[in-house]
Amino acid sequence: MRKTSFVFAIACCVASIAHAQSSAKRPLDHEVYDSWNQIRDQQLSDDGRWVLYALVPQDGDAELHVRSVASTTTHVVARGRSAQFSAEGGFVVFLIKPELTAQREAKKEKKKPDDQPKDSLGILNLGTGEITRVERVKSFAVPDDAGAWVAYLLEKAVKEGEEDDTTEAEEQEPAEPKEPEPEEEAQEEEEDKKKDKKDGTTLVLRNLNSGEEQQFDLVMEYAFAADGEFLAYATSSKDGSLDGAYAVETATGTVLSLLEGEGNYKALTVDESSEQLAFLADRDDYEADQPAFALYHWRNGARDARMLAGEGTAGIPEGWWVGEHGELSFSENGQRLFFGTAPRPAPEPEEETPEWEEVKVDIWNWKDLLLQPMQLVQRDEELKRTYRAVVHLGDARVVQLADEAVPEVEVIQDGDGDVALGFTNVPYRQLISWDTPGYLDIYLVDINSGSRRLIRERLQGSRFRVSLSPEGKYVSWWDGHERAWFVASASGGEPVNVTAALPHPIYNELHDWPMIPSSYGTAGWTEGDGWYLVYDRYDIWAVDPSGRRAPMNITEGMGRERNVQFRYVRLDPEQEAIPERDPILLSAFDRTTKTSGFYRDRIRGSDRPRQLVMQDRRLGPPRKAEDGDVLLFTRQSFQEFPDLWVSDLSLGDMRKMSDANPQQAEYRWGTAELVHWRSTDGKPLQGILYKPEDFDPSRQYPMMVYFYEKMSDGLHSYRSPGPGSSSISVSFYVSRGYVVFIPDIHYRVGYPGESAMDCVVSGVLSVLENGFVDPDRVGVQGHSWGGYQIAYLVTQTNIFRAAEAGAPVSNMTSAYGGIRWGSGMSRMFQYERSQSRIGGTLWDARPRYLANSPLFWADKIETPVLMLHNDEDGAVPWYQGIEFFVALRRLGKPAWMLNYNGEPHGLRKYPNKKDWAIRMQQFFDHYLQDAPPPVWLAEGVPAVEKGRTRGLELVEPEPTTGGGSGSR
Repeated sequence: MRKTSFVFAIACCVASIAHAQSSAKRPLDHEVYDSWNQIRDQQLSDDGRWVLYALVPQDGDAELHVRSVASTTTHVVARGRSAQFSAEGGFVVFLIKPELTAQREAKKEKKKPDDQPKDSLGILNLGTGEITRVERVKSFAVPDDAGAWVAYLLEKAVKEGEEDDTTEAEEQEPAEPKEPEPEEEAQEEEEDKKKDKKDGTTLVLRNLNSGEEQQFDLVMEYAFAADGEFLAYATSSKDGSLDGAYAVETATGTVLSLLEGEGNYKALTVDESSEQLAFLADRDDYEADQPAFALYHWRNGARDARMLAGEGTAGIPEGWWVGEHGELSFSENGQRLFFGTAPRPAPEPEEETPEWEEVKVDIWNWKDLLLQPMQLVQRDEELKRTYRAVVHLGDARVVQLADEAVPEVEVIQDGDGDVALGFTNVPYRQLISWDTPGYLDIYLVDINSGSRRLIRERLQGSRFRVSLSPEGKYVSWWDGHERAWFVASASGGEPVNVTAALPHPIYNELHDWPMIPSSYGTAGWTEGDGWYLVYDRYDIWAVDPSGRRAPMNITEGMGRERNVQFRYVRLDPEQEAIPERDPILLSAFDRTTKTSGFYRDRIRGSDRPRQLVMQDRRLGPPRKAEDGDVLLFTRQSFQEFPDLWVSDLSLGDMRKMSDANPQQAEYRWGTAELVHWRSTDGKPLQGILYKPEDFDPSRQYPMMVYFYEKMSDGLHSYRSPGPGSSSISVSFYVSRGYVVFIPDIHYRVGYPGESAMDCVVSGVLSVLENGFVDPDRVGVQGHSWGGYQIAYLVTQTNIFRAAEAGAPVSNMTSAYGGIRWGSGMSRMFQYERSQSRIGGTLWDARPRYLANSPLFWADKIETPVLMLHNDEDGAVPWYQGIEFFVALRRLGKPAWMLNYNGEPHGLRKYPNKKDWAIRMQQFFDHYLQDAPPPVWLAEGVPAVEKGRTRGLELVEPEPTTGGGSGSR
């Protein structure tokens, strides 16, 4: 057999498959991926006059764009990222990343971290267009609400000649070691004790208008007051002589010393009114072997900071201390300060165990609340866990709110409310190994006293479906067993089923999992906790939290009438309650046509929702300018990238703000359409059919089938060409002459494989009936749950010419007892209650586990199977892929498995993604387009050749050879 170059052979394949293409356009290839952009960091200025965003290629340097909403004025900065508008809107501050090639070259040369290319700071003056640049900047901050200031922290300065500080020493003869003096030993011990102490770097405060700067040395962290009136910072020095917490008055440059002395200072936090500052410090206990942190408080205008809480403070449990890793936050009114406490850990052993005497063992005990692997995954998090407490600043009283029995406490009204919610899953932690969703107890917690009252015991469901009303009058939760929303008064009394009188289901009617159904969700509460707004499949209902008043259909039943789903759009992220009489914005999604748009409505009033816009596109959720009537949102379809658009509140003057990928016009693309058919058991189904540009129904095309569960709602989703983490690029295959079909799947509990078979095969047959797909050239590809279903399908049907089953569960009996190594969880819940949908244990539903396991039917397979399964897969253990591969190999079935070393469930490294995309194309082009096979497919790549060749070269048959190896 003859080997041809990969590039030449691919060119030949392109020529053979690109029938009837326009000479002005060309099919997508693997080289386009690098430059195809995504939009990141998008932001609308508070006054609505400017939009900024970064264009980020898949592999390359980003580009920051700042554009005027009212004109065509645009500023473009190479490699700009993490941009922010200044509080007063006249400037944009951002980081300028080093060139990607320079970063890679530095890593290749194994330069020290301090010597590698660093970020720079950019400051764009929107009035003049001038850009100021500062080299070697670690981070920056601007005030949230007011003040033309920026603070930035510089990287460690590299001294001249420091880059190569070891060369000269290495060339000299090594000096004879000398016996250390007693004083030196004592000094070394002291340095060891303080080995974590580092010098901070230079902090610069800059006036954006004047350009004047003030510098502060040895800074580790910093925080602005929201109004920009002061900047707080903490310093650190190796010898401890210059440690402290400080505040500088920005208008005068006066530096105030809040607390000084050897120690660590951290977690600087300023309140909403810019009048108070809190931080943690271990100054008073720094010399201890296990120094304790204390909570400090400073009020603007005070001479210095005072300690509020520390180990032994009244209100902190005995044996507990202030948690170093706890989050600090002031209540909105500034009268409370929340912080974290934790049990003081046992001291570290005084003497280290020699390495040769160490015993490293994990002990699995059947009484453990969490499996040992899950404990190990969460170990670092648990070592840093803190429990919420509060200081009432009026009388400096500390109240412990959370503890080990009720570890999570959630406050309302930005901390101003007098009650909070407490959650615990501690009594039910073992159950998460086999039952999902998990269970929890809900408590009402008194912020002033810390006392608790049990509201609901053993609720099954997500804590994110439990909430306090904005004014704290009610607690609401979703009960999946009752399929209802319940509300309990915070003042006491029995919970009320507030949705009992609704005429339509408020749970997911398409639910096909062997567990409790989820709700359609809620919009929240109206002002004064008057009404609770809940969703059915289409409409929005207002229900009375007391259960006395009849429900109101806010959308007047128009959603159900038109098969349109209405949902409330919260334009102000800080708004806690919905006004009853003000206009509100609703998103709208037509479940028949998949069109989307927006409507205007009111909570009160008899008017029906008024349409503002509906398009054959997917319109993304809008963001409103904080101080202007301007909306920023995305618009997309399969053919249209989700660029940024702006409009006024009427959505009548939509204007495009970005053009991320103009190069798309140079390439062949395609169309997307909704298709309908019935499954083998008569169920109506939907799917998406993608056709090549200049589609000719009189031709016969090869077809790729891809699926997961239900994906037809994504009809108008754009699909960027690119090497995905696991799956095919739809736009890539369509551009190269393939039809692509994505069918929806509906499941019967206990029969996931058969359900996929019924829906997918019936869908493929319905497409084949049209005549434009070659029935002998149909391939299928999917990953994870999709990979499992494909592995099952090829044991039941020969309709596919070739199949790629990525990370498949092949043996449910062995997988059932396995571990999801990414989380450390048992896999039992997956089969009993979750996606695998068996609906029972291995012992009470054994036949189902066997019937749904492709491994036990591998002898029936006649389809060539390619697999991707990586050795660091934390979701589906890669031994599942191994079991399937060695079975197929033993049975003499064509099979290949690719393991990208060190990669998880889906590929993360960009070169690996591109390599996988190329190999998938080679595999499917070989079997569906009669292209020559690559070396890795035809002959394999021996381990001794690993790293020396990738085996991508195509193997041409000798001139005397007959048909290609892709024939069956």
